[in-house]
Amino acid sequence: MRVVLTSWGSRGDIEPLAALAAEVRARGAEAVVCAPPDEDFTALLERAGAQVVPLGPTVKSIVANPKPPTGQDAFKLAPALVEARFETLGAVAARGCDAILATGLMPAGARDVAEKLGVPYVLACFHVFGLPSRRFRPGRRPGTPSPEGETDYEVLWKQDAERVNELYGEAVNRGRAAIGLPPVDNVRDHVFTERPWLAADPVLCPSAGMTELDPLQTGAWILPDTRPLPEGLQAFLDAGEPPVYVGFGSMAAYAPKDAARAAVGASRAHGRRIVIGSGWAGLDAVDDGDDCFVVGEVNQQSLFRRAAAVVHHGGAGTTTTATRAGAPQVVVPLIADQPYWASRIAELGIGTAHTDPAPTVESLTAALETALSPQVRERAEAVAGTIRTDGASVAADLLLDLAAGVPVVVPRQPSALPSL
Repeated sequence: MRVVLTSWGSRGDIEPLAALAAEVRARGAEAVVCAPPDEDFTALLERAGAQVVPLGPTVKSIVANPKPPTGQDAFKLAPALVEARFETLGAVAARGCDAILATGLMPAGARDVAEKLGVPYVLACFHVFGLPSRRFRPGRRPGTPSPEGETDYEVLWKQDAERVNELYGEAVNRGRAAIGLPPVDNVRDHVFTERPWLAADPVLCPSAGMTELDPLQTGAWILPDTRPLPEGLQAFLDAGEPPVYVGFGSMAAYAPKDAARAAVGASRAHGRRIVIGSGWAGLDAVDDGDDCFVVGEVNQQSLFRRAAAVVHHGGAGTTTTATRAGAPQVVVPLIADQPYWASRIAELGIGTAHTDPAPTVESLTAALETALSPQVRERAEAVAGTIRTDGASVAADLLLDLAAGVPVVVPRQPSALPSL
C-alpha cells in the first residue's frame, strides 16, 4: 500500500507529516511526502524514513526576508502552488497511490488529483482556527472581541470563501479542466471537506462546538526525537540551574525586533540563564556573558524538559512540545493561529500570553514572573501527563483503513481535562 502526504508551510506543518510517515512505514506501507525543498525539512523527513519529493519553492525563500510577504506576493504564490500540486502530486500519485492526505497552506489541487485517480482524500489541520466557526471571525486574531453591529456569521464566512476563490479559483479550475474534471465554485469548502482530520491534542485544542464542520480528532502527530543534545549545550545545562529558553522557530520576518535582547534582560532580572534558539530569525547572543548559550537545530523534546520556562511564538508544534515537557510557557503570538495557542496556555494555567507582539525587557520580566512561579510549574507538570502521544499512530491506522476501503471508526476522545 502506498499513501501520498503533502504540505507546504513552516516546520510546524512538515514535522507532523514526518511523524505520520514514520507510523505508516511501521505498518509496512509506503509513505511519499511531497513538501517544500528546504534543507532542514528534507533532513527531517528523511530521518523519519519517508520518500521525499520536492513541491514548490522553499518556504525560507518566501518568509525569511526583511519584510513579511505582501498581498501581492500571496496572489503570485497561491496559483504557483496550485500548479505545483497538480504537476507534482499528479506525477507521484499516478505511479500507484491508495490515498492522498494534504495539509499546510490551503492545499488546493490535492483533492482534485485524488478525484481524478479515484482514491480517498483527507484534509488534515493542526488547529480549529480557520475552519468555519461561530467562535472565530475570518481575518481576526482569536480572542479579539467582535465590533458592535458586525456582519453576521454566514456573510463573513461567505466573504472568506470568496477571498479564497480569488486567490486559488482560477488556477484550480484550470488544472481541473486540464485533467478532464468539471469546475468547482467554492475552493475553500472543496479543500476542507465536511470532515477534516484535526491533528491536535484534545486537551490543548478541544474541538467540540468550535467549528461548523465535524472534524475527526486524532491527537497531535508527534515524531519521537532521540537525538542527543550537543555536547556544549549539555555541559551548559549541567553547569547550573535550569535556564529560560527563547526561540521563534521558522518565524523570520515576523520575529519581534530585539527579541533576544529583551529575553536575555528579562531572564537575568530573574537570576536565570538563557538558551537562545537561533531559528530562521537568526537570534543571537547580545553580549559575551557566560550565562547565555545559542543553539540551532536541536532536540526540543529533550531540551524543554531541562528548561525553567519556554518563551516562544505559539506555533502548534512548539506549544505541544513544551506542554508535553511540563515546561511553563510565555507565548508571544505573532500571526495566524498563534494567538489561539497563547490563549489556551493561559486558560490551562500553564503559562502566560504576552499579548503585545513586541516584547520589552520589562514586559517579558513581568510575564516570566508568572511563568516561573511554583504554582504554574506544578500545573504545567500535571497537564503534561494528560497530553496524548498516540495521535500519529491513530491517524496511520485510519489512513490505511481508508485506503483499503475499511469503514473509519472514530477514535475515542477524553470528554474533558481531568481534574488536576
